[in-house]
Amino acid sequence: MDAAFTAEQDEIRRTLRDLLTKHSGPGEVRAAVRTAEGHDPALWHRLAQELGLPGLAIAEEYGGAGCTATELALACEETGRALLPSPLLATAVLAAPLIAALGTPEQRAELLPRIADGTLTATLAAPGGSMATALGLTADNRAAAWAGGGRAGGIQARPDGGGGWRLYGEADRVLDGHSAGLLLVAAHTGGYPRSRTLLFLVSAEAEGLARTRLTSMDETRPLARIELRDAAARLLGADDGTDVCGALADTGSRAAAVLAAEAVGAAAGALERTVAYVKEREQFGRAIGSFQAVKHRLADLYVRVEAARSAAYYTAWDAAAGPLALAQALEAARIVAGEAVQLHGGIGFTWEHEAHLYVKRAAADELLFGPVHRLRDHAAGRAGLFGAVTADGPVHGVAV
Repeated sequence: MDAAFTAEQDEIRRTLRDLLTKHSGPGEVRAAVRTAEGHDPALWHRLAQELGLPGLAIAEEYGGAGCTATELALACEETGRALLPSPLLATAVLAAPLIAALGTPEQRAELLPRIADGTLTATLAAPGGSMATALGLTADNRAAAWAGGGRAGGIQARPDGGGGWRLYGEADRVLDGHSAGLLLVAAHTGGYPRSRTLLFLVSAEAEGLARTRLTSMDETRPLARIELRDAAARLLGADDGTDVCGALADTGSRAAAVLAAEAVGAAAGALERTVAYVKEREQFGRAIGSFQAVKHRLADLYVRVEAARSAAYYTAWDAAAGPLALAQALEAARIVAGEAVQLHGGIGFTWEHEAHLYVKRAAADELLFGPVHRLRDHAAGRAGLFGAVTADGPVHGVAV
């Protein structure tokens, strides 16, 4: 393993950081989240057209850059540092890999070029309100309960007799669900005896689709409720026994690596702003950063951030370790953001201060993709540390 970054990878990081420093400060972030889209469309267009951000990990034959998850993780570390509200995560990290893995050649040729050039945004809609379960991060996603399992609840699909499908049900906490041009909806079909999970393509203009933007803790992560009332849909790929749950789990492992890098970026951003503040804030005639107690706290935070960064970089190379790296990064982001509020003193406790943007991001990400202890528990169970793993989770005890 060569841990050194290439000149091209360093250039991606530098260029993106320079652009976001100019156009995505705390004021611009607060303004962007209050738009109808939940992000700045002009900035998103620029990131797509000038930097090719949504197409970084898409194959060149579909108009992408043909890079790996490493480049995407480096880019997301910078967007995390700036707390950039954008459809990048939902579109490029969740939806595009599923289309590439499961879509027919015609579907890939139709959708991936539009995703690569930024003209189409997409997201994954998983019923049950647990994205982490659907992606296999905190539990075995082959368990039927997360998507209804043929019983009442979840999202159910039935053929319409004309080669299409009809979906009925709803999904909560869908990332960028109110603005995405395309929804990848996980639904069950076959009834209770032969229930199986499939993915369906639902256009934003489909009849029977209702989308409601939810009030979320972190406004930079817009969430929506998706309601499907006999909505028209297309099957993603072919109903030929393809392991959809396996594809979701593989996507989840790669997404965890990118999410870990993004959380590290957020933690680093909070730490940098805190260090800058304690150098300026004076008490008893000297900067508070000169006090030994403050230095020790900052040193502990620095070590935590760097350890999480090392784990995130490793998982960009080996995605199998993604959930553990994500747990470490989410924990680091939560602790660093909390300490940032403390070290900013009285001003840090005001909702108007930028420190709270990092607190909300850390808390919301752990709710959406964690929590940390479940990420670690499931990873330990899969590794066989506590015994066998069943559909309901690890069976704790001594492995024989």
